[in-house]
Amino acid sequence: MSSDPWGRVDETGTVYVRTAEGEKVVGSWQAGTPEEALAYFERKYEGLVVEIGLLEKRVKTTDLSAKDAQTAIEHIRHQVDEHHVVGDLAALSARLDKLAESVESRREERKAQKAKQADEARSAKEALVTEAEELAQSEQWRAAGERLRALVDTWKGLPRLDRKSDDELWHRFSHARSAFSKRRKGHFAQLDAQREDARKAKERLVAEAEALQNSSDWGATAARYRELMADWKAAGRAQREHEDDLWNRFRGAQDVFFAARSEVFAERDAEQTENLKLKEELAGEAEKLLPVTDLKAARAAFRSLNERWEAIGHVPRDARPKVEGRMQTVERAIQEAEEAEWRRTNPEARARAAGLTGQLQDAVEKLRKQVDAARAAGNDAKADKLARELEGRQALLDQALKGLQEFGG
Repeated sequence: MSSDPWGRVDETGTVYVRTAEGEKVVGSWQAGTPEEALAYFERKYEGLVVEIGLLEKRVKTTDLSAKDAQTAIEHIRHQVDEHHVVGDLAALSARLDKLAESVESRREERKAQKAKQADEARSAKEALVTEAEELAQSEQWRAAGERLRALVDTWKGLPRLDRKSDDELWHRFSHARSAFSKRRKGHFAQLDAQREDARKAKERLVAEAEALQNSSDWGATAARYRELMADWKAAGRAQREHEDDLWNRFRGAQDVFFAARSEVFAERDAEQTENLKLKEELAGEAEKLLPVTDLKAARAAFRSLNERWEAIGHVPRDARPKVEGRMQTVERAIQEAEEAEWRRTNPEARARAAGLTGQLQDAVEKLRKQVDAARAAGNDAKADKLARELEGRQALLDQALKGLQEFGG
C-alpha cells in the first residue's frame, strides 16, 4: 500500500483522497505501482488547479459574461465534487467559492452599471426629445434644421432602452422633426409664392421704368421714378436668379433718364448763373438812381434798365427773390417820388404835406425797428430787404421834407 498527505492506494488498487468528511474513493488503479497511481491522480488535480487559475484570469482580465463564468465554475465544481483527483479538494472548492463570489459581484456591478447607463440614456434621449420639440416651433430654419440633424446623430450613438420606452421617445422625437419639416416646407412654399409675386410686380415696374427713360418731362418723370422706387422696395425680393437682373434693368433705366436730365440741368444752371450776374449788375445800376433827385431822368433810366432786365431770362430759383427785390425797391421809390411830385404840384398837397411827412417819419422809424429786430434775430436776408425798403422810404421822407419846406412848412 502507498500513501501521501492527500491520498492513498490500498492493496486492491483502490485510490482514495482525504477530505474533511473523510476518505473518498477516487478510482481503481491496476496498471502500475501505487506510486504511479497517486502521481496520475495528482496530475489530474494539477490540471484542475491550472483550469481554475485560467478561469480566474479570464474573469479578472476579460469581459467574460457572468453566465458563461458561472457555467465554467459549475463545470469545474462538478469535477471537484466527483473527487476523481488526489489533492486539496477543499482548497479548490474555496477558490471556486471565492471566484463565484467575484463573478456574482461583477454581475451585480454590471447590472448596476447597465441600469445607470439605461437611466443616463433615458435622460439623454428625453433631453433630445425636449430640445427637438422646442426646435419644432423655431423659425430659424437653417440653424434649427442643422441642429435637428445633429440630434439624430446623437440619438443613434445612445444605447437602446426597453422597447416600449424607446419607441415612445422615438415617436415624440420623430414627430417633432416631422412637424418642423412640415412648417419649414410651408414657409418656403409661401416664400416662393411671395417671391414669384414680387418678380411679376418688378417686371411691371421695370417695363414702366424702361418706357420712361427717354422722357424729357423732367419734373413729372423724376417724381414718377421716386414712386416706382417706393413700389420696388414694397414689392419684396424676387427669386435670387431674377432679382439682380431685374434690379440692373430697373436701375439702368433710371440712370439713362437722370443722366440726360443732369446734362440738361447743367446747361440750364450755367445759363441761369450767367443771367443772375447780369441782373445783379442791372440792380446795382438801378440802386444808383436813389435817392431820386431828378424824377424825369430816374424814370427814363429805370425804364431802360427794366427793358434790359426782361430780355435777360430766368435766374436760379433760390436767388430770384433777392435780386428781384432790389429792383422792386427802386421801382417803389420812383413811384413814391412821382406821387410826392404830384402832391407837391397839386394845390391840395399843401394841406396834406405836413400829415404825409409825419406818416413817412412814422414809417421810417417803424422800418428801422424792424431792421434792428431782424438783425438781432439773425435773419440777415429779411434785414437786407427791409433796409432797402427803408432807403426808399427815407428818400421819400427827404423828398417830403423838401416839399414841405417848399410849401413853407
